[in-house]
Amino acid sequence: MKLFLDTAEVKVIEALSETGLVDGVTTNPSLVAKAGGDFFDALAAICRAVAGPVSAEVVATQADAMVAEGERLRRVADNIVVKLPLTFEGLKACRRLKDKGHPANVTLCFSVPQALLAAKAGAMFVSPFIGRLDDIGEDGMALICDIRTAYDNYGLDTQILAASIRSEAHVRQAILAGADAATLPPPWFEAMVKHPLTDKGLAAFLDDWAKSGRGGLV
Repeated sequence: MKLFLDTAEVKVIEALSETGLVDGVTTNPSLVAKAGGDFFDALAAICRAVAGPVSAEVVATQADAMVAEGERLRRVADNIVVKLPLTFEGLKACRRLKDKGHPANVTLCFSVPQALLAAKAGAMFVSPFIGRLDDIGEDGMALICDIRTAYDNYGLDTQILAASIRSEAHVRQAILAGADAATLPPPWFEAMVKHPLTDKGLAAFLDDWAKSGRGGLV
């Protein structure tokens, strides 16, 4: 499963990319506004920090304007993926951008029928929002499983990008459900490596080695 960072903080992206484990980045207007600075400069810096796809979202609501904004975003860097809302206008823009060779991430997906439409429109990614479904009493992770079944049933190659990750359980369930990718806030990305037994075991190994008096290995 690909792991994306859901942030527009360039320094954070650069630092975590040094692990070699970051496959891409997702942004949205809210995240870019929060990070501050010039929008296009920030996107360019993010695209330099990661080799994989960087989702950058349009702010227009009509297809013609979405396509124009998408083409402008794609001029920032070759790894930009145009992020579009799951509306009929967004799907029209998705198809037109696809036909011009521009990849799209269709976001704000909350149902299997919506996910099917995104795939038919030629989206590279569809982004179901797990946490927001949980917020209204529905099962966000069940949607990931259902979309996986639907796409496999029909041989659709749009990638399922689990979004709105809110917990360690969401990360684990997305992995087991067969999501193609998950986008994580940096704290949840960093939490993936942590387990109390790992820390306890490492401390015991190092303590035993220190007691042996052998020092370092080099």
